[in-house]
Amino acid sequence: MTKHTRRSVLAAGSAFVAATLLPRLAKASVPVRLTSVKFGSVSWLIDTIRKEGIDKKHDLDLQVVEVSNNQAAPVALLSRAADVIVSDWTWALRQRAKGGDLKFAPYSSALGSLMVRKDSPIKSLADLEGKKIGVAGTGIDKSWILLRAYSRKTLGKDIAHIAEPVFGAAPLVTEEFRNGRLDAVLNFWTYAARLQAEGAHELLTMADVVKGLEVSPTPPLVGFIWSEKQVRDNGVPVDKLLAAVAQRLRPLIKPASEAELVAIRDYYRSGITGSWGVAETASAKKLTNLLIELGDTELVGDGTHFDQNLFHT
Repeated sequence: MTKHTRRSVLAAGSAFVAATLLPRLAKASVPVRLTSVKFGSVSWLIDTIRKEGIDKKHDLDLQVVEVSNNQAAPVALLSRAADVIVSDWTWALRQRAKGGDLKFAPYSSALGSLMVRKDSPIKSLADLEGKKIGVAGTGIDKSWILLRAYSRKTLGKDIAHIAEPVFGAAPLVTEEFRNGRLDAVLNFWTYAARLQAEGAHELLTMADVVKGLEVSPTPPLVGFIWSEKQVRDNGVPVDKLLAAVAQRLRPLIKPASEAELVAIRDYYRSGITGSWGVAETASAKKLTNLLIELGDTELVGDGTHFDQNLFHT
């Protein structure tokens, strides 16, 4: 073989190797489309992951799907406009009962609280008889359902029958409470933290309510939810998202005061979850059966039953 021939063979070989490698080198990683409500805790999480370079560390292409509220996230998932959402596993169980293939991995165990003003004469749940209670959400909000169950057990009365619930969006009931038009407010943890920083007191935490219903340990109710089939068919690397979230994070907040920052930080930290195990599955089963027994089919759905395969372990 002449020198010229050897050079031609080598050149052809190099071209072949380059041609086979280039598509793989140029191929971008599959993105994970995650829903986020503006100014919610998930938006803090996303911002931190990006600014701290945690996404690059895990080779994660995170794409944000902005939704107007928490109720819009499930719609985005079911319509395939998003790959992953953050929602309650009670909703995911309902979808599995209808034949869905959803999976759940815990995001936060931080729950809301029942708040009263610092100068309020209300010192116990019984003192709310005849009072107005603001409830973030609707009559089938899980916190409200659990509070009703707790009042039945501890007072022998349904709080829905002895007090006047006022349902509405979290910002609305928060302002109504601040303006003195509500005696108490049952709200999400982010709003409860800000009210606490302003001087309001926790009359009862939802963690206390769950424990009072003899569900222990308290299973994280909120987590990342995705469709197994959608993730598998599209090669969506959910594992990279879960790995990035497991990093130690500092949420980005715009507090009105130092006290508000401390309160939000403490609520956030209290909600950081570990892995989901046997104990959490047992607690989730007990809690699911309790919700079904209450007869609130709108919350858990007709025909919904506990399905341990929902939970990603």
